[in-house]
Amino acid sequence: MALSARTMALVVVGVIGALVVYGVVLLSSVPGSVTTPTPSSFTVDGRTFVFNYTATTQAEREAGLMNKRVTASTTMLFAFPSYGEWQFWMYYTNTSLDMIWLSATGNSGQVVYLVTAAQPCYDAGSCTVYTPTASANYVIEAKAGFAAEYGISVGTLIRFN
Repeated sequence: MALSARTMALVVVGVIGALVVYGVVLLSSVPGSVTTPTPSSFTVDGRTFVFNYTATTQAEREAGLMNKRVTASTTMLFAFPSYGEWQFWMYYTNTSLDMIWLSATGNSGQVVYLVTAAQPCYDAGSCTVYTPTASANYVIEAKAGFAAEYGISVGTLIRFN
């Protein structure tokens, strides 16, 4: 059974329309840049830490601590323009990391999810993807052991400076 030219044109228009809708949905799920001021340090249990790195754009968040030297004093803040269940992985980091998801407003936040001692991976196809169970708008990465050393757990309050 052959399709008429009109039927074929309707099919093509329908397929193009579906692709446009898919593209809009895909683009809307990618976070953009943060346009509000971001903290330069944070305080937990009376101790203040300066962020060595801050990621406010998608490119900066994708690069993260990949190929960077991480020491016991290294901390990185990932800032997102909205709350979400932002996923992380450990591709090409040089050491194990603690990842701390925060739900924050103003100058304070609460830890809503925590991964300790996440292991580096060097094969993108086999990297573990860490997905929080709660929405957050900030994530802090630090060398493994940081959370335990400073008493950070789900529910801990963190003040931004």
